[in-house]
Amino acid sequence: MKLIRNLMLAAVAALSIAGPQAVRAQDTQQAVAQDSVIETIKRRGVLKVGMATFVPWAMRDKNGDLIGFEIDVATKLAEDMGVEVEFVPTAWDGIIPALISGKFDVIIGGMSITPARNLTVNFTDPYAHSSVGVMAHIAESEGKTWPDDFNATDVTFSCRRGATPCEYIKTHFPKATLRLFDDQAQVVQEVLNGNATVMLSSQPLPAFTIYENPDVVFSPTDAPIDPSNEAFALRKGDPDALNFFNNWILMRTGDGWLAGRHDYWFGGRPWADLVPD
Repeated sequence: MKLIRNLMLAAVAALSIAGPQAVRAQDTQQAVAQDSVIETIKRRGVLKVGMATFVPWAMRDKNGDLIGFEIDVATKLAEDMGVEVEFVPTAWDGIIPALISGKFDVIIGGMSITPARNLTVNFTDPYAHSSVGVMAHIAESEGKTWPDDFNATDVTFSCRRGATPCEYIKTHFPKATLRLFDDQAQVVQEVLNGNATVMLSSQPLPAFTIYENPDVVFSPTDAPIDPSNEAFALRKGDPDALNFFNNWILMRTGDGWLAGRHDYWFGGRPWADLVPD
């Protein structure tokens, strides 16, 4: 009995010493949880998602409604959270500043993980994987061999402003002219019109466009370029949000839901009749 009494007294003494530290740790944990964007979303009842239109990640159907892989992902995420989803279309080159300023909760827009971006935002685990494809104008590329002949002053690349292929072009084709556009549709149209020689863009957009315009454009190489991993981007300093999104990706990867939706949007064009020509 004396031994038990002494152990109990020791335990009480230890708690009295650790008490203030334990209280402070608990207060800190509660403060972090309250500051998490997850709590904001739950209180608001709406998940705000930053995105930009990019086939087939996100695009407008014939009724003007948003459809695409990212739209499915964000909608399912909101459904699993028990909240509504609100999409905030944003110019790609300004989407990270818009996230940081609080215009939306998370970027779900096919954003590739890069060290430069990771200095500014946190990335979740990847939920999709892609590579860059090449689409060149047949007449403007006549006699040219990829890649050496495209690093020349008579070659013009078109690229979506702020997209990772733009940096690849600057590094590997410094002699060529680079024209930047805010809208991916403009990037494609410049090549189709012959105003630009070639574009680099995440697949399957180049492949889809070549399929639809075989007499105008082609791919000078079949080799995948600059493979990348796509992830959600969120503001730094929010471990609860990072944990939740990572576990959601883990769960929806494990049950095959993400792979199923990715196959639908990227494995072919069963959705082609839903979008304008």
